[in-house]
Order: sequence, then structure tokens, then C-alpha cells
Amino acid sequence: MFTILEKRLLAEGIFLMKIHAPRVAHSARPGQFVIVRAEEHCERIPLTISDFDDQEGSVTIVTQAIGVSTQKICAMEVGEALADFAGPLGHPSEFVHEPIEELRKRRFLFIAGGVGTAPVYPQVKWLHKHGVEAEVIIGAKTADMLIYTEEMARVAHKLHIATDDGSRGFKGLVTQLIEQLIAEGNHYDEVVAIGPMIMMKFVALTTKKYNLKTIVSLNALMVDGTGMCGACRVSIGGETKFTCVDGPEFDAHLVDFDEAMRRQGMYKSQEQRALAIARERAEGHKCHIGLDK
Repeated sequence: MFTILEKRLLAEGIFLMKIHAPRVAHSARPGQFVIVRAEEHCERIPLTISDFDDQEGSVTIVTQAIGVSTQKICAMEVGEALADFAGPLGHPSEFVHEPIEELRKRRFLFIAGGVGTAPVYPQVKWLHKHGVEAEVIIGAKTADMLIYTEEMARVAHKLHIATDDGSRGFKGLVTQLIEQLIAEGNHYDEVVAIGPMIMMKFVALTTKKYNLKTIVSLNALMVDGTGMCGACRVSIGGETKFTCVDGPEFDAHLVDFDEAMRRQGMYKSQEQRALAIARERAEGHKCHIGLDK
């Protein structure tokens, strides 16, 4: 039974859930993901692990209610159980396998955008636990959309906040703040960016100017989590990779972001139709969208 132990609203439409899943918690590493199904006949949803506690036997996920399936997950309450919670899947963050003494000599800068802040947290937490300093930028459009700021402040060496409208912290884009920090004399050995695809693209373009190693997570491309559907295909340095089996993290300077963004929009029409059908059923009507084609 994958029981929901805790549920919290982080921002509008964004929910944190702590799930009882001892086997997953025991094996989980930063950067990995799980496959979740709310009910037996629901869609499989890949979600990056946002935290895990081996002693408690819990795994934390953060879900944004966008489509039909994510709305069903977010509608569930404490005490209810998910039908499936499979994982951990995907490759852990590469630094997990590196010697700790070598990691302690390096300076990490994490860029967390929107919901992507949640999967950044276990990476920074893991580094903090092992005595590795990591600086973090959390970016959002407005202060109301910021998440995980208190949790991140406890594990980050330095935490910077950036909002597009200046309602909290630095006013401007995360890329502008990166350039400001470097201009002020800060040195970084590696950048890790997780967030909207367009944000990661421009972070990669920014860091490339400084020849600064950058890793991004393409978890937003994943659909079935096994590579069988092919929806998560992405070009990395001219080679075809599957995000869910070869990633989800890749060298940002090798990612074809334009192709990835086109692929990300492939299922928008199907999702819109599914949402329309769900609304019609809730209202007791029959949906005719697309039936005349």
C-alpha cells in the first residue's frame, strides 16, 4: 500500500506528497524518478523524487495539477493510497558516484526554476550531508510561485532568490543573476539546472560563454518511463538518447533544446481533449470535441 502520509499545498496547483514506499526509499538516490498511478486504470506519470527517508520509509513527490492524471493525484488526501509507485528509475546524479574528497574541492551552482526546485532539493541536501558546498538560485515568475525556499536555505551554502517581477529577491531572470554572480568574482566548477525547458536552454547558453560545465534534467519529456513509447527521445551531441533510460540528466551543452521543446508539445491536443472530456463527464454532458474530424 503506497499510502499518502502527508500532503501540503506549496503554491497554486502545486502539491507536495509524502508517500509510504520503504523499498523505493531504501534504494533512491538524487536525480532519480518514480512512476505513479493514482488508480488502476489511470495514466502512468513519471515524477522526479523530491526527497526520501530510508528510516521512515517515505518518498516525497511534488506534483503540479496540469492534466487529467496529475489532477487526480493532487486530489487525493492523506490516508488514501496510490495504485502504483514504482522505482527508483533513471540514473542518479553523476556526482553521487564521485569521491567525496574530490567533490569537496568543487563549487556547485544549482539553478532551480518553478516546480524544478523540488528535484534540486535532494541533490543539494545530499551534497550538504557530505560536506560539499552548493550555492542555489531559485527562480519564479512571482514570489507566490516560489517553493522549497525554507528547506533549501537549510542545506544550501548560499541561497539566492530571483523573481521576474521583483516581488522577492533579485528582479530579473536567473540567467541575469548567474552573470551578475560571476561578474562579482564568484567561481563555480559546475552548474546544475532543473526547471522549464526554455529556462534550461538559456542557462546552457549563458554558461557556455564561460566554458562552465552544466547538467540539466530533461524529466519533463518523460511519458511512460521505460523508453518504449519513444516520446522522450532527445538529441545529445547529435546522438539519439531516451531521457527515461539514458537520463534524465545530460550535458546541457550537448542537448538540442529546440527539438526537445517541440517534442514536449506533442501531446498538448490530446491532453486538452482529455481535460474537456473529464469536465464534460463531471457536468453530466457528452464531449463532442474532435468527433467531427
